[in-house]
Amino acid sequence: MRRPALLGAALLAVAALTPQASAATDPAGSRPDRDGRLSAIVRYTEYGVPHVLASDYAGLGFGTGWAQAADQVCVLADGFATVRGERARWFGPDAAPDASLSSATTNLSSDLYFRGVKDAGTVEQLLATPAPAGPSSRARELMRGWAAGWNAWLAQNRITDPACKDAGWVGPVTELDVARRAFAISVLGGQGRAVDGITAARPPSATAAPPGSAAPPGSAASPGAAPAAPDPQAAAEAAREFFDTGRYDHGSNAVAFSGATSANGSGLLLGNPHYPWQGGRRFWQAQQTIPGELDVSGASLLGTVAVSIGFNDKVAWSHTVATGTPVALHQLTLDPADPTAYLVDGRAERMTPRTVTVEGPAGSAPVTRTQWWTRYGPVLTSLGPGLPLPWTATTAYALGDPNARNLRGTDTALALGKARSVSGVQEALARTQGLPWVNTVAADAAGGTLFTQSQVLPRITDELAAACSTPLGRATYPAAGLAVLDGSRGACAPGSDPDAVQPGVFGPARTPTLRDAPYAENSNDSAWLANAERPLTGYERIWGTIGTARSLRTRGAVEDVAALAARGRLTVADLQEQQFAHRVPAGDLAAADAARACAALPGGTAVAGDGSVVDVSAACPVLAGWDRKADTGSRGALLFDRFWRKLTAAAPAKDLWLVPFSAADPVRTPRGLNTSAPGLARALADTVAELRAAGIALDAPLGEHQFVVRDGRRIPVGGGTEALGVWDKIEAPWRAAGGGYPEVTHGSSHIQAVGWDGSRCPVARTLLTYGQSSNPLSPHHADQTWLFSRERWVRARFCERDILSSPSLKVVVVRERR
Repeated sequence: MRRPALLGAALLAVAALTPQASAATDPAGSRPDRDGRLSAIVRYTEYGVPHVLASDYAGLGFGTGWAQAADQVCVLADGFATVRGERARWFGPDAAPDASLSSATTNLSSDLYFRGVKDAGTVEQLLATPAPAGPSSRARELMRGWAAGWNAWLAQNRITDPACKDAGWVGPVTELDVARRAFAISVLGGQGRAVDGITAARPPSATAAPPGSAAPPGSAASPGAAPAAPDPQAAAEAAREFFDTGRYDHGSNAVAFSGATSANGSGLLLGNPHYPWQGGRRFWQAQQTIPGELDVSGASLLGTVAVSIGFNDKVAWSHTVATGTPVALHQLTLDPADPTAYLVDGRAERMTPRTVTVEGPAGSAPVTRTQWWTRYGPVLTSLGPGLPLPWTATTAYALGDPNARNLRGTDTALALGKARSVSGVQEALARTQGLPWVNTVAADAAGGTLFTQSQVLPRITDELAAACSTPLGRATYPAAGLAVLDGSRGACAPGSDPDAVQPGVFGPARTPTLRDAPYAENSNDSAWLANAERPLTGYERIWGTIGTARSLRTRGAVEDVAALAARGRLTVADLQEQQFAHRVPAGDLAAADAARACAALPGGTAVAGDGSVVDVSAACPVLAGWDRKADTGSRGALLFDRFWRKLTAAAPAKDLWLVPFSAADPVRTPRGLNTSAPGLARALADTVAELRAAGIALDAPLGEHQFVVRDGRRIPVGGGTEALGVWDKIEAPWRAAGGGYPEVTHGSSHIQAVGWDGSRCPVARTLLTYGQSSNPLSPHHADQTWLFSRERWVRARFCERDILSSPSLKVVVVRERR
């Protein structure tokens, strides 16, 4: 009875403090399902942050689905069209999806994959799997409620967002649709990145394919010479690039500080995920509360039903994209008589065909294709554009993705939300094992810290790779952690750990983990330097590298957080300062040397890439005088940014530095710009010519040319690209005609700085850089973008007294109508 009593007390407090909330005193608003109709209470505070209050998980899902629909109806509906395999019908087969739910390059490819998932009943099977291998009843209730909340919002509201107003592709969803979206997120790092290769795979003889599955141009079934086997060294480089976390459109920084470094003995956490600013991989901010059961605040990816990164009154956590390679390839030896059969331990096994039909736009003929599946997973003919895997008369490749059997992400999020310490976080991750492609960094009120790479990976040990790798795998595994195993031997399948909740994956005991270090930090490099003084070693190559060069962002981050930890007496204000310090590690390493090299050029000129002679003398004092920051007002930041991109694109890393990388000094090496590096003078000339042609002054403040436009107004944006190593990462395409960098594609997203002061309420500051809503007519379309530009934060309202005292408080009782 404690839960209804607490909920009732909260409602009475709302009614007493807010006249507009009198409807919330209706007991029906606090008792979802009393008459079979779901309901919840949504309390909005500053910047449109909803605090969803319900008495059970279905009601919590209902309120969350309602509130997400209100903010992001068009983006969400676009994603549901994706997971239903309906993009070609609504948007045309050749157009590109928004890439939030897979790497498919066309709507047709996307539909072929997701329609295949749907036709095979993949998600239905996962939902029917008993916990802990499958989702719990709580997770399913959240999904059921979320779908009902979405449907209720659509039924009771008029869409104003011009992106989908009156669009036929916006409509009701089911619990299964919500689960399919969760599945798509789970396989984003695996099957989702191989969609084109899966849907294009064809046997080498067109006669082997069933009727109606005509091969597309360029497939293995097309006439012509047999494709050559992949070159191992070229494949190794392609795999290295494909799995390089610095190239992803999502990444992150996170750091936890222990009580030994803080002013009051409590832990501190700064989370800074780097995710797309547009489309379906945006974060959305909320608090979710079932009194006496769950009380958590933070952010979730759109369409997901639980807070995935956030905090409660005792613990805070964030995720960073991990270096673990979440897939393996299995090289198949084909039956000489049938290219759709393969040998395992000398016996032939037939591939399983999945014939998929996709509807096109009205008046067009449907497209039918066949996909081919094996005991290991789907056959594919490429892994990204740089790694072809041709299907020949003797050989094919199958993709093993253990996250295709992982629908546990919601349970992991719920377990994290209920954790009471970093030990509880670690236990939650070990029990649910639902994270497909991220690390976890956490801190607690008692002063504990945690870094752990608790992601679902195929259980491929270095020993197994040594025994079972094909010649291709012997190149790709050391280079990228991508195993290519001999599929003709049953003993070469990934093994199982006794503490793993599903077969074929590592158990939590094998996870790289660091507990209670003064700081634990990750910026998308491997676990090795989570703390530079306590490096992690001993893990298998598939988890990531050991003793290799770190990215400039990792190096700068470790320098910064180690210095903060050594200084001590830290508070949440120090986390806020770190987020917007905007130090440019590449500038600290190279700007002074570049300025001297510039000044030493004979006659102050250099030859550009087109052969023209450019006077670069005006750039030298700008580089020398730059403050080495990426603040909106930093003069010289844009000049160095453009120069550095050009130089690093032209000069190999081995030629760039005088002091090479040393594993004994990984944070400080490599260093010393090689001013004789090929291309340095040319990069200066090309940069100066480029800026002058665009009418941009060499010393222009960064914010004048790195910005976004919202409601017709320019909003300056600080921060910098991956190559510069800036903590506050911002990626924007260069468009000189548009003024420089006129739109951010991805970068800092839901930022949180969290600590504790001994009270029942955490001390938390948050910022959702692009705002809660993608609807340009919403007041919360750009309000937090302005805060981000001005380096200001939102005071998180977690406790009841803080929520109820919000000057912007708006209370809405939401319920189904039947």
